Amino acid sequence: MWKSVTNWAVKLALTAASLGYLLHKVDLSAAWNAARSLSLWYFAAAIGLQVIQVVICAVRWQAVLRAIGAHMAFLRAVELFSIGNFFGQILPGAIGGDAIRMLATRRAGVGLGAAINSVMLERAATVYALLLLTTMAEPALIGSLANAPEVWLFPALTMGATVGLVFLSQLDRLPQSWNRWRMVRGLIQLAADTRTCFFRPRNGMPILVIALLGHVNLAILVWVLAIGLGAPVGLMDCLVLVPPVILVATLPISIAGWGAREVAMITVLGLIGVPAAQATALSVLFGLTSLVIALPGGAFWLMERGSADAL
Repeated sequence: MWKSVTNWAVKLALTAASLGYLLHKVDLSAAWNAARSLSLWYFAAAIGLQVIQVVICAVRWQAVLRAIGAHMAFLRAVELFSIGNFFGQILPGAIGGDAIRMLATRRAGVGLGAAINSVMLERAATVYALLLLTTMAEPALIGSLANAPEVWLFPALTMGATVGLVFLSQLDRLPQSWNRWRMVRGLIQLAADTRTCFFRPRNGMPILVIALLGHVNLAILVWVLAIGLGAPVGLMDCLVLVPPVILVATLPISIAGWGAREVAMITVLGLIGVPAAQATALSVLFGLTSLVIALPGGAFWLMERGSADAL
């Protein structure tokens, strides 16, 4: 209990610190005026792209499940992913939502190992594709970012993530005498599933391509909002600069990414000259579209609980 309370306290403190930083750095009245200038048509287009994002995420998760020998119907995958997405909006970072999705997947009849590993590996594919996309798109902005040491960060992170996946795939080489522990047996299965998902081209390529499409879709979403706000942001800018913001928002350091996402957006868009007020408005509007599209997950969760109570 105390560990849980401490974790929540830390997340709340970091969220409050981020918001305090925004209050100090950003002209909130200017940010509010910028947000109010957005046409409802642009906001509706962003919501539509969020719907597409849920579809992409469900298909990506299906691909991982299929690769490790588990199967789930598309609409069921959408439902369970939406439940996890809903809890990801009210729990710290994306980890809380992933834990709920694992639990819901197990209750849906998927084996415990597959329920846990599919969500973990789907998350790993998402993060790896995010790093890879940023690394591939960076040369397009190398002129404007040439003097920023940050240009080397994501290539380095991509290399580190590749080494991490290789390491994860070799965990079944642990000493045989350790197999008596349940956690070690779980790591052995995770290693086998990692090789199946990432090191077999017939599985790894589709998973990676779908994950890349998801990040491209989010970059387009932010670009659409930027156009609506009149912010000086191009599509290629979004392809390079939005993934780092998404990465920060998914870290378990704030409540649903609020505060941390805004600070990250101000920082990265500031590299290409976007005013802090516009960057803040853009980030908040992006967060609102994420919140709107997560709400159906709450309804799905209530339906799941109702079905469980009826049994």
